[in-house]
Amino acid sequence: MLLSLALAGCSTATGNLLSTEDNRPISFTADRGVAAQPFPNNYRTEILAFMRTYLNNPVGLHDTAMAEPVQRTVGGRLRYVSCIRYAARDTDGSYRPARERAIVYVDGRLDRVVDDAGELCAGAAYGPFPELATLTR
Repeated sequence: MLLSLALAGCSTATGNLLSTEDNRPISFTADRGVAAQPFPNNYRTEILAFMRTYLNNPVGLHDTAMAEPVQRTVGGRLRYVSCIRYAARDTDGSYRPARERAIVYVDGRLDRVVDDAGELCAGAAYGPFPELATLTR
């Protein structure tokens, strides 16, 4: 049984796993499937906490910016999405080009980061996010 469950999932475009029984996405945040999603009130704090663990070296980020959460359709469901942009330091001390990530919220909490943020962050209105530039390990 455990082996069949381990082999059951496959990656999707949204980064979720698919269940073999009903082919629905699995997420770490319980999704009640409601259309009316609450606004993520603690989004700045949640992003900072997550990025501290998400990045190998969160120290010294440059060109940090964020777009406030707006509602977008993600996987056929209405979700709040905020977009962040930053340039991380490479191992040789130089900086990589700025990267854009979409942060998806479910039931008002950070659910996942989408690395390929293209369509989700299209037309995002970025503003400064200096707190991201001052992250520590």
